[in-house]
Amino acid sequence: MKIFNRIISNDSKPFVIAEMSNNHLCDLSIAEKMIEVAANCGADAIKIQTYTADSLTIDCNKPDFIIKNPLWQGRSYYELYKEIAMPIEWTEQLFSVAKKHNIILFSSPFDEQSVKLLNSLDCPAYKVASFEIQDFALLKAIAQTGKPVILSSGISTFEDVKKSIQYLRENGSSEIAVLHCISSYPASFEQMNLSAITKLHELDVIVGLSDHSLSNIPAISSISLGGRIIEKHFILDRNLGGPDATFSIEPDELRSLVESCSNTFNAIGNPNILEQTSRPGKEHGRSIYIIKDVKAGEKLTPDNIRIIRPGFGLSPQYFQEILGKKSLTDISRGTALSWEHVK
Repeated sequence: MKIFNRIISNDSKPFVIAEMSNNHLCDLSIAEKMIEVAANCGADAIKIQTYTADSLTIDCNKPDFIIKNPLWQGRSYYELYKEIAMPIEWTEQLFSVAKKHNIILFSSPFDEQSVKLLNSLDCPAYKVASFEIQDFALLKAIAQTGKPVILSSGISTFEDVKKSIQYLRENGSSEIAVLHCISSYPASFEQMNLSAITKLHELDVIVGLSDHSLSNIPAISSISLGGRIIEKHFILDRNLGGPDATFSIEPDELRSLVESCSNTFNAIGNPNILEQTSRPGKEHGRSIYIIKDVKAGEKLTPDNIRIIRPGFGLSPQYFQEILGKKSLTDISRGTALSWEHVK
């Protein structure tokens, strides 16, 4: 998968996305500052959300439309979305700001009209939010752009995710990633179930984590399970408030996340190290050494050879094989024994 100029693969370092969500608080200067700070923190991308209250729901106060989640409890969906939606007219400006700060900006559209707008601005990728993954009309509009697509599994079953991937592919998507996601705000450690990432690898797509926990530990841990995209809600200062403030990370935490993800990826390294004949530190191990001067033709015995440190001589596994063999040359005490010394 390639988003703008960044290649994302199982062999590449994690792609870290700072999710702006509604933490812009409908203040353009805050949104612009978030892009600048995310870039300075080393994030690969910052993601916005493109929608209106009317594109998500209707203005209705019947019980079905009243939110029961503690964070937003008692409010109607329409009331909440109308208050927090990013003004559509900001979109072009934010792409410009991102370009200035050399950070990738892309979006989660929530309706076909938003996809058209984003496509006209050459949005380099699209994120499908957890609650939209089964909206095939939206998926079709996104797939037809031909741009990379990132799905959050969230409320979906494994079979739901498979169907959405198949539908995207049938309609033009060739580069798809899936993020394990727990749609709980915030998500506890017990809810995270990071081992699900290994199941998502069966889908033959890039896999990652959309993390709503209060810690960077799940995101960092996901790297060791093959996660290569990390999405985390970002805010300039939790004291600013807002619906997502409590589960969003601040700049120092974002900077730490970027560094930790990169370090974890580097530490995972290559399992083929076990096949290397020269392992780091091998010189500090034991090997066979001459411990008493030996004359040419003299037999090697426990009196004149020993298994000691360092490890520059023959491996200890050859000690019994070496015993009784005759030296081809004079060998002085402290010489690392090699096959060239014996008949």
